[in-house]
Amino acid sequence: MGKPTGFLEYGRENLKKQAVEDRTQHWGEFEEGITPRRLHTQAARCMDCGVPFCNFGCPVQNLIPEFNEYIYADQWRAAYGTLQSTNNFPEFTGRVCPAPCESACCAGLVVDPVAIKLVEKTIIERAFEEGWVKSNLGGQKSGVKIAVIGSGPSGLAAAVQLNLAGHEVTVFEKNEVLGGLLALGIPDFKLEKHIIERRIEIMRQSGIEFKTQAQVGRNLPTQEVLDSFAYLCLCGGAERPNDLPNRPPNLAGIHQAMDFLSQQNRRVGGRAVGEAEILAKGKHVIVLGGGDTGADCVGTSIRQGAKSVTQIEILPKPPLNRTEDNPWPEYPRTFKVASSHEEGCSRLFSTKTAEFIGLEKVEKVSCIEVNWEKDSEGKWQVSDKPGTEFELQADLVLLAIGFAGPIQEGLIADLGLEFDSRGNVQTHNHQTSHERVFAAGDMATGQSLVVRAIYSGRSMAKAVDTAIKGHSHLS
Repeated sequence: MGKPTGFLEYGRENLKKQAVEDRTQHWGEFEEGITPRRLHTQAARCMDCGVPFCNFGCPVQNLIPEFNEYIYADQWRAAYGTLQSTNNFPEFTGRVCPAPCESACCAGLVVDPVAIKLVEKTIIERAFEEGWVKSNLGGQKSGVKIAVIGSGPSGLAAAVQLNLAGHEVTVFEKNEVLGGLLALGIPDFKLEKHIIERRIEIMRQSGIEFKTQAQVGRNLPTQEVLDSFAYLCLCGGAERPNDLPNRPPNLAGIHQAMDFLSQQNRRVGGRAVGEAEILAKGKHVIVLGGGDTGADCVGTSIRQGAKSVTQIEILPKPPLNRTEDNPWPEYPRTFKVASSHEEGCSRLFSTKTAEFIGLEKVEKVSCIEVNWEKDSEGKWQVSDKPGTEFELQADLVLLAIGFAGPIQEGLIADLGLEFDSRGNVQTHNHQTSHERVFAAGDMATGQSLVVRAIYSGRSMAKAVDTAIKGHSHLS
């Protein structure tokens, strides 16, 4: 597991980024690679701890000490074998995962945690360079046809696993490009799309069939798909966005974040936007929502040439260090600076958007600071802080305030599926209220991380395989 004293002898190294003035002039990834010798040193920091909490912090339960040991021993192919045994797409998670494994790293109790995400990304890129990533053509075929609806991370993971189990898999994607959120939601400066296409090609070679612009329940009848396949696996995500109750219905210049981001991803990919363009160039941009999607809007707006970018978060500014109710190895609820924030952005916390001002188009946003206090039952309550009202100039407002759940019209309604209390598709071990229909990812759990979606897709595949065979060798 690396070098037992390595975490004391070597410092943590992060990937070097291009300078802000350079990286904001293009749409590609901007982190430089690391040499094998330097990665060897980073793997050496894995401290041979008694209980590897990183395994439990990782949603896909990567065997992190094991692949660090292989890198330390210069056994790269073995490191790749260990990594791909639990994670279908380390090239995705190595780029966009917030690395809860590192938050749970034992070394992080005394020094900086092991750079696990860096190690993961470097292993998989070496594997592709060396030709170790191959298609799956072996194994006995079951003859069972399975439809995976949605080609985001959960759908792709489920397709790989079901194919590995010998089933005939067809993936249906409503958009013109495969990858779901990975392709249309995450900017290229975080995940270049040839990375997705490279993986899709491996999956095609494995016998997985893909159909694009095929929206089941819309341009493809639900019953037709249900009649053609033994099982349906729903992986359509949580695409129903939250909105603000005080948003004027006819005021131009206010848009959902995903509409803005997907347009730019299509531009970068040389595809038609197909609707009225949303552009930040020369505008004062207000981003409502302090999460990763909001940060992606910030970086995209800056690259488009925004005059200014302000990100507003209604929650308080997180502390710099863990609080007593957020102990290790939980994911730290601490103040974080995304790469997009480094590029030039004002950030406001404990601030509520009270009103959008403008005649036909938004011109200003009226805001007020808020207090957060616990009531007698210990529940947090928010209230306006009198005398703190202010206005911000706004030419473009982007709503990055999360999602309410899956779209319930069309496919889900056609199948008559039941919902849980939060409006997600209700499942028991991934099986829905329809015995031949299973669900995974954000559609079943609500919006979450890419890495959790991958795990959910893998878990669903095992449940479906068990339903078919009575057992499953899938992990």
